Amino acid sequence: MTKFKDYYEIMGIERDATQDEIKRAYRKLARKYHPDVSKASDAEERFKDIGEAYAVLKDPDKRAAYDQLASGRHSGEEFQVPPDWGTGFEFRGAGPGIDAGQFSDFFESLFRGGGGFHAEDTGKKMRGQDHHARIRIALEDSYQGATRSIVLQAPEMDDRGHVTSRQRTLSVRIPKGVVEGQSIRLAGQGSPVLPGGTPGDLYIEIEFEPHSLYRVDGRDVYLELPVTPWEAALGTSVNVPTLGGRISLKIPPGSQSGKKLRLRGRGLPAAKPGDQYVVLQIVTPQADTEEASDLYRKMAQVMPMNPRAAMGG
Repeated sequence: MTKFKDYYEIMGIERDATQDEIKRAYRKLARKYHPDVSKASDAEERFKDIGEAYAVLKDPDKRAAYDQLASGRHSGEEFQVPPDWGTGFEFRGAGPGIDAGQFSDFFESLFRGGGGFHAEDTGKKMRGQDHHARIRIALEDSYQGATRSIVLQAPEMDDRGHVTSRQRTLSVRIPKGVVEGQSIRLAGQGSPVLPGGTPGDLYIEIEFEPHSLYRVDGRDVYLELPVTPWEAALGTSVNVPTLGGRISLKIPPGSQSGKKLRLRGRGLPAAKPGDQYVVLQIVTPQADTEEASDLYRKMAQVMPMNPRAAMGG
């Protein structure tokens, strides 16, 4: 598992260090541990760690995001990126990343992706940076389409070189059928530029909030449906929830736990919509009365079976 890295500890600076202090610390440590100069056995590894820490702390976007994540964590402890990492946070450049080929797995887990600011200066007008953010929406918003007001935290640097957060609220139209990982483009909502130039765009990446009933795979929706042993054995019709409302579902006789029943076109909408899969889960009643225990004993006599026969049991 990835180990957490304390970039401030690596640089030997305080968490409220200014950009000038970060730059001075980097220059000092880079000279000290440069592999061509230092005789320390771990010089090359230390030099890479210093460069990685500096790449994050010198960038207001990445530093603010890292600070949000690092609170309460310690260097060397086991680390896994939280599932909601980056949600509601706005990054400049092509996503929260740079070329991380030379850096650690920890860096890549946080700032995977590449790119950055690009400006065409060959006679063309300058264009502002694109911004990227990630938001969570309800699954129903994707199924029906919606307009949502979102609040984003955008890092910026004050006059002393400290990173602060600026909050802004935007109205975002969620298109019907949007899937997790898809981005919504808000034209002109990225970085501004000098007069005569074109502002960048804001790209909102979609994540789904955890749902109490469904899980999603692409455009397909999965629902685990509890059924009784007699419903599974004898077959029946039951009402099941779908994103479009409750419908009647026929359970065939002799069904087993794990059996998947397909509801065609009941997933997320599209030109070719997804399906809903109902996964049966047989729930066994408790034998909490003598009458219930007698009934189970009678079933064992009338319907003897060994479900472990194929295992040699």
